[in-house]
Amino acid sequence: MTTTPTRTVPPYRSALHPAHAGFGRLLRAEWTKFWTVRAWLLVLAVAAVVTVVICQLGASGSSVSGGPPVVVGPGGEVVNDSFRFTHRALTGDGTVTTRVTGLTDRSGRGLGPWTKAGIVVKSSLKPGSPYAAVMATPGHGVRMQWNFTHDKAGPSSDLTKAPQWLRLKRLGEKLTGYASVDGQNWTQLGEVRVGGLGRTVQVGLFVAAPAREVVHRSFGGTSSIAGSGQATGTFDHLTLQGKSTDGGWAGTDVGAPDPNGPNGQPGTTTVSPTGTYTLTGQGDIAPDETSPDMVQMSFQGVFMGLLFMAALGTLFVTSEYKRGLIRTTFTATPSRLKVLAAKATVIGAITFTTGLLATAIGFTLAQKTLRSNGFRPPEFPDLSLLENPALRAVVGSAVLLSLVAVLALAVGVVLRSSAGTIATVVVLVILPQILSFALPLPVAQWFLRATPAAAFAIQQGFTYYPQVQHNCLPEAGCYPLTPYHGLTVLVAYTAAALLLAAWTVRRRDA
Repeated sequence: MTTTPTRTVPPYRSALHPAHAGFGRLLRAEWTKFWTVRAWLLVLAVAAVVTVVICQLGASGSSVSGGPPVVVGPGGEVVNDSFRFTHRALTGDGTVTTRVTGLTDRSGRGLGPWTKAGIVVKSSLKPGSPYAAVMATPGHGVRMQWNFTHDKAGPSSDLTKAPQWLRLKRLGEKLTGYASVDGQNWTQLGEVRVGGLGRTVQVGLFVAAPAREVVHRSFGGTSSIAGSGQATGTFDHLTLQGKSTDGGWAGTDVGAPDPNGPNGQPGTTTVSPTGTYTLTGQGDIAPDETSPDMVQMSFQGVFMGLLFMAALGTLFVTSEYKRGLIRTTFTATPSRLKVLAAKATVIGAITFTTGLLATAIGFTLAQKTLRSNGFRPPEFPDLSLLENPALRAVVGSAVLLSLVAVLALAVGVVLRSSAGTIATVVVLVILPQILSFALPLPVAQWFLRATPAAAFAIQQGFTYYPQVQHNCLPEAGCYPLTPYHGLTVLVAYTAAALLLAAWTVRRRDA
């Protein structure tokens, strides 16, 4: 029997430099694929135009006019600064001490958790002026707060069960707060520097009862109970160490009484023969979080732009599966994971660059329109494109658009169906946002924590401070997660989808 000798075929070796035969070559190939398909370029251009146009239309439909004068704090933020103040002038350094013996509700709605009774050092009686205060609250224990946006927790003592001793010491611009349960053993709450106090300041007792609104939402609708509070605080053992030119303590309402409060009545101060001070007042000393979010109002077009970016990410891979071209790609490049990485890199870079240009233009035009519609300083400060929170929202929105495109690409690898992929991405990213407007609040907030829709939090321009009680309503643009934490949820979903796509592309035939 005659045997035919076999010939060993040597493995293929590319004549190209390894850098050109590797990932760099794949990037160029995928880049070329994208730019040679006119339909994809058209979708990309339409996505940018639609994003800008809807941002502009959304801003054009928003306007504001009139309203009471706003109070601006030391940092330029809009604040609430209205409370009952029993005070004396202090020249130079000194220390004020008191014991808060009780805090009761006068409005009939119950004490709010951030109702406050304590002592304050304030540069003047002008609303919005610098200050530092130590206080007892019904729901959050003893606190030290200064200049409206800063808050530090002290002992979580229950004022309704035991009196609280408070002390505030001034040494120049350095203010130190203390608390005690017996007036003998003191715990330091904090030491802060407050600029702009001046040599003579106003020191004394204060009471504030913030306005409250309790919102309930069920499948049948939304209801709310709103109204201002009014509280009475009692104090004794009031002492002031330091130089004062005043002959005694005077009572003042800092800021006008809330016209929506109980009869809009001013506060009162009474002093008993035994030295017990009783203050009744309303209002709040805190950031004002009731104004519209001008940053978020400038990005309404991103919601529609997502649909186009999801379509691009989907078609960038499913079109090859549909026409069988993916086999050619995998034959030319056996490393399928490199192909997936190159596709994700290219579509991510293209959509991010386009999204960044669209959101920057859309934000700039929307801000100009909002200004012409009454959104002007000081209530609505000028926002520079290159400073936070505007810069974070612009770049973050571009990242959001890019991540959705990459998520769609990964889902497309798994499903290999254009319609199924787009529908899946819409259900994951857009549907939770829409449902959150109608679902009961706990369910809506869960959706905005656990789904990729949490990433829309990156567009928030407001800082929601923990020392202000507020209802976080999705329709008002409030998200339960911080901007970066919300975006991280979408990053996690995209990473998981890419891992699933990598597993799928290696296990399945092309």
